[in-house]
Amino acid sequence: MRDNDSAIGPARIADPAPDLTAPTAAPHPAASTAPAPKQPGPAAVPGPGAPAASTGAVFAVLGVVFFSLTFPATSWALDGFGPWTAAALRALLAGLVAAGVLAARRVPVPHRRHWGGLAIAASGVVIGFPLLTTLALETSTTSHAAVIVGLLPLTTALYSTVRTGSRPAPLFWVAALTGAAVVVAFAVQQSGGALAVGDLFLCGALLVCAAGYAEGGRLARELPALEVIGWALVACLPVAAVGSAFALAHEPVALTSHSVPGLVWGAVASQFVGMLLWYRAMGLSGVARTSQVQLAQPLLTLVWAVLLLGERLSPAAPAAALAVLVCIVVVQRSRA
Repeated sequence: MRDNDSAIGPARIADPAPDLTAPTAAPHPAASTAPAPKQPGPAAVPGPGAPAASTGAVFAVLGVVFFSLTFPATSWALDGFGPWTAAALRALLAGLVAAGVLAARRVPVPHRRHWGGLAIAASGVVIGFPLLTTLALETSTTSHAAVIVGLLPLTTALYSTVRTGSRPAPLFWVAALTGAAVVVAFAVQQSGGALAVGDLFLCGALLVCAAGYAEGGRLARELPALEVIGWALVACLPVAAVGSAFALAHEPVALTSHSVPGLVWGAVASQFVGMLLWYRAMGLSGVARTSQVQLAQPLLTLVWAVLLLGERLSPAAPAAALAVLVCIVVVQRSRA
């Protein structure tokens, strides 16, 4: 029997079906001749959508907080590891943690019909995005990468719309496009309009991560979030193990006070716990609406870049932060 009640998983609403096999008491003879008194109808009870969406928003905010430290942690990891080593070891450590949790909870293997979506989620959030962003951070600053990846909510919503055929309200798209425009303007202002090779890696990361988010979020409406990210990580263990062995043999390694914590945070906090919270949020609130909460992530990452990496914060950050937060509020109040 699955023990998913305590795990972070999709909301389950108790709605027991009537027992059609239970004996029914015979009616009293008078009941067949006297009309039954009119009973008042049941009071209207609010549906579970609003509470579920509110809970999903909480999980989404927590996930974004974890994700906002990913780029600074990756920069720290690159202090002692090569980009291929850092990306491979991150996937390997996260996969081992996920395997241990799944084994401890005795979580069964998902049904065959779920493995297609799990493969797309794994290729996006376990392999593609970490590797491409790590390669980008070799030449790009954390703040620059953060604002480029700020387009991720829009690409996720677009992928989800095409994949599921959903049609969000026009106000949703107005707010999403406005938030994306703010992020683009902020990126151009910060980088001076110059594009580098790292930007190509970041654009590729946007595409594969959007697919990974959307497919994992769709599965999180059927499976507990622990199973979605857990089995995606476990499925990547063979690739991560081979990649780690190859990278360690060809790239130098230095265990420093920055590289080790950065690698551990990227593997455990960002890759496992953060994705666990994120898929849980998508299972409750939907992929498109949850993805817009991530508009705040670039600005949070900029704060961490200043505090942890000593990067200079652009004067436009407060104005961009206010504009993005307004967009998030509008999106959350619109129908996704």
